[in-house]
Amino acid sequence: MAVRVDLMISLDGFAATVDQTPENPFGEDWSCLVGAYVATRTFRQRVLKDASGAGTTGIDDAYARAYFENIGAEIMGAGMFGFHAFPEDPDWRGWWGEDPPFHAPVFVLTHRARPSLEMAGGTTFHFVSMTPQEVLKRAIAVAGGKDVRIGGGASVARDFLRAGLVDRLHVAIAPILLGRGIRLWDDLRGLENGYASTSETAESGTIHLTFQRQPSP
Repeated sequence: MAVRVDLMISLDGFAATVDQTPENPFGEDWSCLVGAYVATRTFRQRVLKDASGAGTTGIDDAYARAYFENIGAEIMGAGMFGFHAFPEDPDWRGWWGEDPPFHAPVFVLTHRARPSLEMAGGTTFHFVSMTPQEVLKRAIAVAGGKDVRIGGGASVARDFLRAGLVDRLHVAIAPILLGRGIRLWDDLRGLENGYASTSETAESGTIHLTFQRQPSP
C-alpha cells in the first residue's frame, strides 16, 4: 500500500487555475494545463467513456494508465468535487456523471455536512471534515491493501506533502507558463530530501517528474 499524488502543473508550478467563470467553470487555462492528459486513449476510455480506441498512446498514456491502477480509495478537496462552482446546489453530484472514473470510495474534504453519495461503478463519495492524518487513516481502512490516492487539488496535495504522508509524488509538467493560480511548491522547501527522483519527457513535451520515498537507513 502506498499514498500517492498525481498532479498536472505548469512550468512555473501552478496546479490550479483562477480564470473560472460561471459560464466556463474550468477556465481557459485549465484546458492548456491538462491538454496532453485529456488527449490520451486512457482518459478518453475511463473518463469520457469513449470505446472507439481514439486518443494518444506513448508516454503520456502510460502515466494515465498508471494513474488508475491499484487504487483502493481516493481523497480530494471540496474544489475538486465542484463545491466552489455549485456551493448551494443540494443535487450536485460531481463533474463525472453517474459513473465516475474512481471505482472506489472517495473522501471529499469539506465543511458541508452531506450524506454519502453512492454512484455507479463502485464509487461512493463520503463528505468529511477531518485532518489529513484522520482522513488518511479512514481511507487506508477501506482501501483493501491497495493504494490511496490524494487526488487534489493543489492545496490538499500540499497539506499531505507538508505532513510527510506521501510515498509517491508524480507531477506532469506541461510546457506552458500560467503566471497565476495555486502553486504546488509553496512552503515545500526541501521536499526532495528522503525521495529518489526520476524524470521522463513525453512526445507532447510534458515532463513527468516522480519522487519516490526511500526507506530510512
